[in-house]
Amino acid sequence: MKEIRLSDATMKQISEDFVLSFKEKIEFAKLLDRLGVDIIELEGISNRRIDSLRIKSIAAAVTESSIAAPVELNGESIEATWAALKLAKHPRLQVVAPMSAVRIEYLYHKKPDAMLEAITETVAKCASLSADVEFIAEDATRGEEEFLTAAIKAAISAGATTVTLSDTAGTMLPTELSDFICRQYELIPELRDVCLGISASNVISMADASSIAAVACGAEQITAAAYPIELASLSNIARILAAKGDTLDAHSTVRMTELGRIIAQIERICQTGKTAQRTSGGEADDLFLTLHDDISAVTVAAAKLGYDLSEEDTVKVYGAFREIAEKKERVGLKELDAIVASYAMQVPPIYKLDTYLITSGNTVSATAHIKLTKNGTPVEGVYMGDGSIDAAFQAIERITGCHYELDDFQLQAVTEGREAMGQTVVKLRSAGKVYSGRGISTDIVGAGIQAYLSALNKIIYEEEAE
Repeated sequence: MKEIRLSDATMKQISEDFVLSFKEKIEFAKLLDRLGVDIIELEGISNRRIDSLRIKSIAAAVTESSIAAPVELNGESIEATWAALKLAKHPRLQVVAPMSAVRIEYLYHKKPDAMLEAITETVAKCASLSADVEFIAEDATRGEEEFLTAAIKAAISAGATTVTLSDTAGTMLPTELSDFICRQYELIPELRDVCLGISASNVISMADASSIAAVACGAEQITAAAYPIELASLSNIARILAAKGDTLDAHSTVRMTELGRIIAQIERICQTGKTAQRTSGGEADDLFLTLHDDISAVTVAAAKLGYDLSEEDTVKVYGAFREIAEKKERVGLKELDAIVASYAMQVPPIYKLDTYLITSGNTVSATAHIKLTKNGTPVEGVYMGDGSIDAAFQAIERITGCHYELDDFQLQAVTEGREAMGQTVVKLRSAGKVYSGRGISTDIVGAGIQAYLSALNKIIYEEEAE
């Protein structure tokens, strides 16, 4: 009796319709692992720092299932994906390539020969890193037979250990898909040396039946989903294999005694994600972190604020967050903003504040006279603005010759009384990246100038380093 591998692709698909937190994704993966699912498919890397951390966290949490992540055909993401994935007990790299002419030309902008070359190079590179490489022939049922054959042979020759044929359109009946698979075995004898997988879309509600029909024709892996999306149902496939295993001469490793309970838990997680998607767009101030949140959750929260933290800064910010979270029940995003401004990307100050003089009143325009030192050399400027803060910031721009978008300006009291200390956080945006600075003073304008200079110094330091 052959063992059918079940590969769950729910998390690879949910990004468009769900908002799951880091902790929910990790819990999702742990539930699938406990259920006995063979492969857990994850989204690939788009934001290197955040997505690498997500993959690493899930890989560390899963003990038995293989963890699979896709790479790009251009090869740029292979090293980064593998660096995150190799921590898994059973890592798998996936190479996804279109087989239909429409997808090849209009989505990937390649000719068939160039696509074959890209498949060969990408699979070979993945095979040099991982012993488990899956080639996914997307839209295989609508591809030209000659090209599909050449692509599969190229992938196998380059080192693919699993080949998955995808009925992306989902329009085939079970008998049609059976005939299609039998035809591939005739054209490509090498398929019998690897694991053949099937992924059927559920557009006409035939994915479950088609997947089982594929098993009867020799398929050894089924791509399914634990939560209802446009794929075969993981729970239905597991139940069919358990009930008709003798007829099909096949079985799965899913723990049937836990199936109902774990699927119900997964549905609750996904429903929470759907609710979050529907209600998203509210004020960020309503969000908060607690001592129970891990470094992944803090990284995601920082990303929502616009920060792209380095690994070193992530550790610093998380350490400071833990110190504050141990003293209070909730840490809001504004407080996280201040933490990032205080601990992330601390650089030697190029510009330092020497003196400032602000003149303002209800009958005169606010005027700021700012004196700075640039690497020890005095520089100064004067500017009239719409208010004390605006005049001060405009004066600094005139002195430095640098203009950056003011993304946010926050003001908080950190002590009470007439001599209260004021804390400001200034966020500047440069080339799409957010830099923040923090200032503390009994004078709000002084605190704002300090915060502005702190953010400005970070931008200039990074630009000079590049």
